[in-house]
Amino acid sequence: MAGGARRTGRTALAGAACVALAATLAGCAGEDPDAGTNGVGKLPPAKIESKALAAAQQADTVRLSGSVVSHGRTYKLNMSLAKNGAKGELTTNAAAFQLLRVGKALYLKADAAFWAGEKSGSSGAPDQAAARKLGGKYVKVPAADPVHKRFSGFTDKDTLLAGLLGLHGKLTAGDRGDVDGVRTIRLSAAAGSGGTLDVSLEGTPYPLRLRRAGDAGVVRLADWGKSVDLKAPPKDQVVDYGTQISGKG
Repeated sequence: MAGGARRTGRTALAGAACVALAATLAGCAGEDPDAGTNGVGKLPPAKIESKALAAAQQADTVRLSGSVVSHGRTYKLNMSLAKNGAKGELTTNAAAFQLLRVGKALYLKADAAFWAGEKSGSSGAPDQAAARKLGGKYVKVPAADPVHKRFSGFTDKDTLLAGLLGLHGKLTAGDRGDVDGVRTIRLSAAAGSGGTLDVSLEGTPYPLRLRRAGDAGVVRLADWGKSVDLKAPPKDQVVDYGTQISGKG
């Protein structure tokens, strides 16, 4: 009787262990990849995109960094954008310069070589004397000047995001990853050829990384909602060149 009881006890113990192991394995197999997230990973791709775009639009500030290919030119940018202005640096193959917009006032700070390419005298040759006066200064850019038209869009949060964040083609979602330690879900358009967008699975579903369609650049989006200190440059560092800066019409 005692031996039978021991065998029965061992059998019951083994059975309980098997049940516990089976439950553990079943739990692992059905583990929710979105546990502890903001839940957008459970939504259809189009809904994830719309939530990310809405979050981007509603945010007061963001910092954009990376590269953008536009009209055959590659721009490297590191811009902090707010609703009332922006500041940062823009680099092309030919030059690097700082952009600052405070309200409607746009300032551009570059070296003399940049301005020599922008200004020309009556002969059409670069105006080196004018370029030297502008080099290293914050030049207040008139709204009607071609320089304003070319670069002001890089200081306008809504315009810049609207131009960048579009995905082109049928959307799919599912790949999980992270951007700078923040868990994300990736949206892909046209199997990736129409661009990809990593959306935060933590907190507000902000877009965090964009790979543009057609290899037109990769941009990171960070510091959502963080304060951007915008103020006009010191007066002794500003050149107001009147109504026309560029010698190019």
